[in-house]
Amino acid sequence: MRKILEHAMGEARKEIAFGETASYIPELGQVDKNQLGVCIYTSDGKKENIGDTDIRFTIQSISKVITLAVALERCGFYKVFEKVGMEPSGDAFNSLVKLDLSSNYPYNPMINSGAIAIASYLTPIISFKKMLEITRKLCMDEQITLNADVYLSEMSHISRNKAIAYLLESKGIIPGGSVQESLDFYVRMCSLNVTAESLANFGLVLAQGGIHPKTGEKLLDKEIVRVVKTIMLTCGMYDGSGEFAVHVGIPSKSGVGGGILSVVDKKMGIGIFGPALDGKGNSIAGRYILKSLSKELNLHMFA
Repeated sequence: MRKILEHAMGEARKEIAFGETASYIPELGQVDKNQLGVCIYTSDGKKENIGDTDIRFTIQSISKVITLAVALERCGFYKVFEKVGMEPSGDAFNSLVKLDLSSNYPYNPMINSGAIAIASYLTPIISFKKMLEITRKLCMDEQITLNADVYLSEMSHISRNKAIAYLLESKGIIPGGSVQESLDFYVRMCSLNVTAESLANFGLVLAQGGIHPKTGEKLLDKEIVRVVKTIMLTCGMYDGSGEFAVHVGIPSKSGVGGGILSVVDKKMGIGIFGPALDGKGNSIAGRYILKSLSKELNLHMFA
C-alpha cells in the first residue's frame, strides 16, 4: 500500500499548480498551497502517514458530517429532514439561488444552507463546548481546538452566509431571532483545527459503523452512520459529487480548508490535507489521490 500511496502522492503534486487556496476567507488564503498529506487507517489497526499529516488546518465543511450525526442522534431522523432535503443540489456549496427560486428547503445538509439549518436545530440543545468534546472523541484527537484567527476571519466575511440564514428565517426553516446564534455555531464548527490523521481516525470510526477501533465503544448508532455515509457519497464533494462517485466511489466529504474525509466501508478511513482547491472547492491533489487509490486498491464501493 505504501508504494501505491507514494506514487499517487507524487503524481498528485503535479496537480497543485492548477489549484488555489480559499482566498475568499483571508486567513485561508495565506496557507501554503503546496502542503500535502495523506493518512490511511485500516481496520486491522495499521496506519500509513505520508507528507504533511500532522499539520493543523481548519475542518471547514467536513464538520457538517459531525453536526449531521449529532443532530440525527439528538433530534431524530424526521426532525432533521423535515425541512432539509437529501438530494444533490447541483449548485455551489454557498449558493442560495434554488433555495430562493425553486425549493422551499435546503437540498441537503452538506451545503451551507442545509448546515446552517442543522445548526439552528442544535444550538438550543447542545453547547459548542460539548460539540468540541464529541469532535475530539470521534477523531481520537484531544488536541483539536478552535482556530480563533480563522473564526474571526470568517465572521468578518460572512455576508453571503448571513444572507442564506436570513432567507432560511424568512421561510420559517430556522426560528425567528436565531440567525446570529446559528451562524456563530456553524462558523465555530468550521473553524476547528484538525489533521489528516484525525480525519483518518474519524473515517475508520464511520467505516466500522460508529465503533471506536481501539476501545470497541459505540460512538455513533449504526443507522445514523448509514445515513451519514450515504449523504457523503451523494452530496459530500459539493457540485462535483456525482462525477466523484462515478470515478472514485468512496463516501467522502471535503472542506475548503483543504481536507477530505473518506470512508471505505469495513476497511479503512482516509484523511487528506491539500489546500490547493479545484473550481468546486475540493482539494485538487486530494481528489487525484483518492481516484488513484480507488483504482489501484479496488476501493470503489461498486467494484
